[in-house]
Amino acid sequence: MSGIGIGGSTIEAELASAQNMREDALAISLDEYKARIKKAKDIMRTQNIDALYLDSTTSLTYFTGIKSHQSERLLGAIIPANGDLYYICPQFEAETVKEKMKLIGDLVGWEEHESPYEILIQSLRDRNIKSGTVAIDEKAQFFVVDGLQKVASDFSFINGNVVTSACRVIKSKSEITLLQQAKNLTLEVHKAAARILHKGITTTEVKKFIDDMHRAMGADNGSTFCIVLFGEPTAYPHGVSYPQNLKEGDMVLIDTGCSIHGYQSDITRTYCFGNPTEKQIEIWNLEKKAQKAAFDAAQIGTACGDVDKAARDVITAAGLGPDYQVPGLPHRTGHGIGMDVHEDTYLVRGNKTPLASGMCFSNEPMICIYGEFGVRLEDHFYMTDEGPKWFTDPSHSITDPFGLEA
Repeated sequence: MSGIGIGGSTIEAELASAQNMREDALAISLDEYKARIKKAKDIMRTQNIDALYLDSTTSLTYFTGIKSHQSERLLGAIIPANGDLYYICPQFEAETVKEKMKLIGDLVGWEEHESPYEILIQSLRDRNIKSGTVAIDEKAQFFVVDGLQKVASDFSFINGNVVTSACRVIKSKSEITLLQQAKNLTLEVHKAAARILHKGITTTEVKKFIDDMHRAMGADNGSTFCIVLFGEPTAYPHGVSYPQNLKEGDMVLIDTGCSIHGYQSDITRTYCFGNPTEKQIEIWNLEKKAQKAAFDAAQIGTACGDVDKAARDVITAAGLGPDYQVPGLPHRTGHGIGMDVHEDTYLVRGNKTPLASGMCFSNEPMICIYGEFGVRLEDHFYMTDEGPKWFTDPSHSITDPFGLEA
């Protein structure tokens, strides 16, 4: 016998009944992009940074709205501390970049035989930045930094996260709204995925269904990622390389997410297909207790590392661990989330960053028992002046994971 909300439906029925959930999702406004640029400049001036280079990462999208992808060709934007935003790209990409611009700015092009690093440095000098400190997008590829260092001995280059992370770690109301919409959507996909389970279904089939369902319900581009595990492989946080067939009594772990206007969801549910054993119930309940302890510890001004400690203390008190030892919790309790699924800052030992209103985190103190099973319950919360607030209600019980009878 399966738990409440587990089994009883089909892939075809669920896809046929899917409802679009993004119709009222509003993209980031032009005014908000301008405010982000202003905040970055304020930080740069305070820290004596002359310019910030944004590579083709989510930080480029965050500050300018342009979506691109990293390749061997340099393409990005430069924000001078005292001056106007401008862009740099291969000349043959210029018209495409212009079409994508939300914030209009000059565009510096480079031809295939030219050095983009020399041209970028010359563009700074043309704007009266003859020397000084340039912050480089922390996710830029090494060859970008190496190339710039080789042609600009009169500049120093530093990690750009002192600017980008400082801006991105605190979410605006519009960002939190988009995060909420993405998480609401993924939670409904989770419920649908639970309903299609039956003996013999494969993890591969469930993953495809989850991607199809995310698309049908209005996600940007299907699943951003998807982990589906049955039985013993649920003990491994990021899964195994081989598919599994669902059997009676298996633990089921599904970790997936999507994006809406670039803002991410990331939710994990673990439950039993069939009647759970006493040990499965015990570990599931311990996981829920640890997740709640982390949430309760997340108060304004509390160090991020103390949230991790609160969850870990619950697990250690039950005789698991200690530290990162398995059986127990082998990784940090949570990560920041926004335009990247994992981003600054982290709920991890030693992180003294104080919690502040607008920060958003996963809460997922997984318990792993190699050779048997694992349990991860992952929901996200955001900080308000009054304390933490869940984006999604935590799982109710191992036999009623979505609280359908709560």
